Amino acid sequence: MKIPHLVQYQGSKRIIAPEIVKFFPTSFDRLIEPFAGTCAITILAAAQGLCNEFWINDINEPLVNLMEECINNPLKLIDAYEDIWNGQFDEGENNIDYFYKIREEFNKGKKDSARMLFLLARVVKGAVRYNSNGELNQSCDKRRYGTRPKVIANNALEISKLLKDKASFSSLDYKDVLSGAQKGDLVYMDPPYQGTSKRDNTRDNRYIQGVEFDEFVEQLKKLNDKGIDYIVSYDGKTGDKIIGKALPESLGLTHVYINAGVSAQATLNGKNEITYESLYASKNLIKRQEQYEQMKLCFA
Repeated sequence: MKIPHLVQYQGSKRIIAPEIVKFFPTSFDRLIEPFAGTCAITILAAAQGLCNEFWINDINEPLVNLMEECINNPLKLIDAYEDIWNGQFDEGENNIDYFYKIREEFNKGKKDSARMLFLLARVVKGAVRYNSNGELNQSCDKRRYGTRPKVIANNALEISKLLKDKASFSSLDYKDVLSGAQKGDLVYMDPPYQGTSKRDNTRDNRYIQGVEFDEFVEQLKKLNDKGIDYIVSYDGKTGDKIIGKALPESLGLTHVYINAGVSAQATLNGKNEITYESLYASKNLIKRQEQYEQMKLCFA
């Protein structure tokens, strides 16, 4: 089946999601995403019937609210989005100025889901950026008008069918989410990559809040100690260039690279380099998978 996605979102794992879920266990009680974004992994897991309970979390509260409305009240989101999208064509209205008007309203407090969705649909490359005050400051894509309401409607309704009455939502620090994980859960983590957020003190402010490396490693140790299965997408490499520090071997993780396609940044620089994203699977998860494969051979 064609897997729905609500809107283009830079950093989404939608394209490589089928490769990621290959590492999921054969059965688990609940999927937890502490860094859910637009929920590409959750949506695919629901479409494949891998489990029936999901915890969707992201520190970016308007983004979580958007996904909650999409899942629990899609018709409200569809109608409100269509009204805002059509507004850019009002007589005498410059559609570029209209985008910045909506962005200003959003930054001043009108953080409703339809405005969030419209901004995501019209920003350059689907990439949100934040200034030092946590305000959206990405530019408008002048070449297009954003995703058409009919496309949004079809995707929102399909996502709602997959996840309504199965998902809970929060906007907590990821550490608080991990503390609520239990045996039988699977935690999939796609944290902000190193050097991509305000907390990293870099110019590349893709995320509203970053994750400190050593602190993250400590949280993974705690999951190991509790015997909770988890999978992490974290940095990788482009061509021969390694991006970010690897998670330490002391965690006992299985590390693989997933082909994420030609790097857009490399293309802009006149190169044709493939990006590989790192995927780490917890030791208990891999052990269980190996036992399952051995059991299948015994009964073959």
